[in-house]
This record gives sequence, C-alpha cells and structure tokens, in this order.
Amino acid sequence: MKALVYDTYGLPDVLRIEEVEIPQPKDNEVLLAVHATSVNSWDFDLLRGKPYVNRIGGLRKPRYRILGADVAGRIVAVGAAVKRFRPGDEVFGDISGCGWGGFAEYVCAREEALTPKPAGVSFEQAAAIPQAAVLALQGLRDTGKLRKGYQVLINGAGGGVGTFGIQYAKLLGAEVTGVDNAGKLDMLRSVGADHVLDYTKEDFAASGLRYDLILDVVGNRSVTAVKRALRSGGTYVMVGGPLPRILQTLLSAPLTAWLDKKRMRVLVHKPNHDDQLVWKELIEAGQVVPVIDRRYSLNDAAQAISYLGEGRVKGKVVVCLEPRIVDRD
Repeated sequence: MKALVYDTYGLPDVLRIEEVEIPQPKDNEVLLAVHATSVNSWDFDLLRGKPYVNRIGGLRKPRYRILGADVAGRIVAVGAAVKRFRPGDEVFGDISGCGWGGFAEYVCAREEALTPKPAGVSFEQAAAIPQAAVLALQGLRDTGKLRKGYQVLINGAGGGVGTFGIQYAKLLGAEVTGVDNAGKLDMLRSVGADHVLDYTKEDFAASGLRYDLILDVVGNRSVTAVKRALRSGGTYVMVGGPLPRILQTLLSAPLTAWLDKKRMRVLVHKPNHDDQLVWKELIEAGQVVPVIDRRYSLNDAAQAISYLGEGRVKGKVVVCLEPRIVDRD
C-alpha cells in the first residue's frame, strides 16, 4: 500500500510516499481502508518533534513512522475478538491511541476507537470530526460546564476545535465570541459566532468585557490577561498552546481558585467513542456541519501538513484517498 512516511524529525519536506506492507489486524482490531484523514496540529508537532514531550518513546527518531489520527473509511477485515463491526461497515474515529498510521491506504485500529460514520455525510466530512470535535465537547461540556446563557469566548476559533465549539455552544444557548485573524472572521460568523474579534487589532483581555467560559486553542495571551477577562466563578480551559504557557496555567490554578474564584484548567485529550457518538448524532440531525478548508490527495499530504503549519486553515484540512482493493482471502 501507499503511505506517507518519515524517519527523522523535521519539516514536511522530510515526508515521502513509500510502498509499505498492509498491516494485519490483531484479534481486537479491524483493518480499515482509509478513504479520508484530516490533519491536526498534533501531526505537525510529532513531525517536528517539538515540543520535546512529543519525542517520548522516540527520542532520536520518530516512534510512529506514519502520522494521521483522524480517519474515516470502510472496514476490510476484522480480528477474531471484534464484536461491533464487520467487513463493509463505514466508520470514523481517532486512532491516536492505536499507533497512528492514518496517512496510508490501510490502517489497523482497535474497535473501541471507531464509531459508525454519520449517515448522509462524506468520508471527508467524517474524517474532519474526531479530535477537533471531541476536544471542543470535552472543553466546553465537561471541563467548562457550559450552560445556557453563558458568555463564551473561543480564542483561536478559526480552526477545527473552534468551528465545532462555536456550533456546540450555540446549540446549548450560549452567546459566543470568536477570536482569530481577519481572514477567518466571515467564516466564524457563518457557523454561528455572535461576535468576532481580529486578534491583530483587538485584545479581548483588554476590552473590559468578562466571560463565563474561555476556551483557548492557541495560548497566545498571558495567564494574567485571561484571568482578567473571566468573571468571578468563570472557567478558563486551555486546549492548546506552548508548553511553558500550559505549565503556567497549571501552576497558577490553585491560587487563582482561592483568591479570584476562577477556575484555570488544561484539557488532556481523551479519545472517546461515546463523545464521537454525540457528534455523529448532531451531524446526522443537521445541527452541526464540519468546516473543510482544503482537500489534498495522499501524494500531496505533505503540502496539507505544511498548510496547517502556516496557521491559515479555516476549519479542517483533509487528505482524500482511493484505497486499492486487496484480496483478504
């Protein structure tokens, strides 16, 4: 099969297309013919090996030779212990806990990582869901305790997490402000944002407005600044950002909770079939629409990762594949 591989840390130019053997599923795994996979910032970080926490298990060379965690496709074969799926089923999921490998024509994954594909949507749309949508759900619903009437701000709202987060927050009756660069503001309005801010011209932390919940995807404002933008009793949830900034949030949390009555939280990504099922149902009901900026072929997947690294993506970038038929008999 064709796969996008790399053997050394670096920028997308270290990636190459190579013919590798089709993996064989273990008893609790399925073999999936990948029809689409989306690109996440985690792919870019693992590719570069930065921050260095991404080199755990692979200090000198990458632990995972094939990147790609968000996949959608059709099951080709199932292991002896698999109960939920059978060959021919169409599924999507986050396989970051299964050894990655989505930038390839075939990949093996444990059945609990996968969810039936939403009816009526393309494989490309389904591949845009897993990591971004689940992070938005866990950040808003679980950590942020989102409620109707909340004033919510999403910093870095123009990517996958933000576009899913805006739509989910609006469904729950929140008033949502999206912060990103000027080129993404019209798109933020189109998915439901009540207010939009261009971070190059306006500082949400200096506006004097206060929010019940801040979901931060980029971590480009200081801890002091985001605390200032929270109401008493409010919650700040950090989904992404530089490692020093993450550590500052964790260290400041106890004192902030005691003195200011404000919660500072860092979200740890937890792939979850039940949460994927929530999004499946919302998308099937037409209440949420995945936002896809660009589509690339597997041969051009390195360009997709490079484009993500530029920070200009509106929603998600998806790699589309046409798997070759293999004989499993």
